[in-house]
Amino acid sequence: MIPTVVWGTGNVGRAAVRAVEAHPALRLTAVLVHDPAKVGRDAAELAHLTGPLGVAATDDVDAVLAAGPRAVVYAASGDLRPDDALADVVRAVRAGAVVVTPSLYPLYDWRGAPPEFRDPVLAAVAEGGGSLFASGVDPGWGNDVLPLLVSGLGSTVDAVRCQEIFDYTTYDQEESVRHLIGMGQPMAYEPPMLAPSVPTMVWGGQIRLMARALGVTLDGIDEGVDRRALDATVRTRAMGEFAAGTQGAVRFEVRGLVGGAPRIVIEHVTRVHASCAPDWPTPPGGGDGAHRVIIEGRPRIEVTVEAADEDGNSSAGGNATAVGRLVNAVDWLVDAGPGLYDALDVPLRPAAGRLGRK
Repeated sequence: MIPTVVWGTGNVGRAAVRAVEAHPALRLTAVLVHDPAKVGRDAAELAHLTGPLGVAATDDVDAVLAAGPRAVVYAASGDLRPDDALADVVRAVRAGAVVVTPSLYPLYDWRGAPPEFRDPVLAAVAEGGGSLFASGVDPGWGNDVLPLLVSGLGSTVDAVRCQEIFDYTTYDQEESVRHLIGMGQPMAYEPPMLAPSVPTMVWGGQIRLMARALGVTLDGIDEGVDRRALDATVRTRAMGEFAAGTQGAVRFEVRGLVGGAPRIVIEHVTRVHASCAPDWPTPPGGGDGAHRVIIEGRPRIEVTVEAADEDGNSSAGGNATAVGRLVNAVDWLVDAGPGLYDALDVPLRPAAGRLGRK
C-alpha cells in the first residue's frame, strides 16, 4: 500500500482523509494541521468519521516528510497564501512524494503557468524525484475531463460552457465568503477574487487545457462579472447574518475566445441565499449546488451533476468529488514516475476495488 499524508483538515482536507482511508491502494500514515487545537486529535474525529483511525494529527512538517511518505494530498488553502502553498508543495515534491492538490491555480495548466510557479516545481522534481498533479476544487473534472468527454458525443461543437451553481447558505468558510468573494460586504467593496484578471488567473488554466484538447488556438481570454445585492437581511447557519443591501450574489464568466467569439466558457453563479438573483441559473430541484456542462452544437448536450456529502451538503459533495479525482490518481502517478502533470495527462479512473467498500 502507498503511504499517504493528508496536509490540512478543512473543508477539502476532511474529504481527503475520508478518500484516502477508503482507497484500497493507499494507507493514511500522517495528517498535518496548522491549528494547535487539532494537534494530537485522531484523524477520524477531524474527518467526521467513526473511528479511531489510529493516526494523530501533527504540526511537525519536518518529521512527517523525513519519514518518506510516498504521497501527499495537499489540502491546505492557497487562496490567501499562494506563495506559502507553493513552498509547501515544492518541499514535499523535493522529499520525493507524489503530491496532488487543488491549491495552486496557476499549475492547473502548468505549460502556461508563470515561470515563478512552474520552475520551482520542475527543479524539485529533478532534485527529489517527486511529482505533482494540480486540479481544481471547483471542481476540476467539471472544467476539464467532463466537458471534453461530453464534447466527443456530438457531430459539431460550437461552444462549451461549464457552470458551477452554488448557494453558500450551508457553507462554513466565512473568511473566503465574506472577504475574498465579498458576500455581505457593501456593493462598493471590491472583492479580491473578482478583481480584474483574478478570475482568469484562477480559471484561465482550465480554459487553456480545454482549448489544447479541442485543438483550437485561443485569441485570448476575457472575463465578465455581475453582482447583486440582497433585498432582505438573511441568516445562514454557519456564517450568521448578511444584511439587506450588501452583496448577496455573484455571477462571473471566464471566456476563451476563438475567432473573436466566446467558445470555451467557465461560469460561476454563487449566492449567499437562494432568494438573491432568482433569475440567474439555479440548481435543479431546488438544491444548494450543481455543476453543469452545456455543449452548444449538434446535438445540443446538457449534463448536470449533483453531489452531496456530510449529511446532504452540496458544498461538501463538490469538495468530495474534486478530492476523489485527485486521490484516485495517486496510484497512477506513483506508477507514472516523476513529473509535473495536468488533467489531460492523468486519466479519470474507475472505482476499481472500491465498489461496495465502506
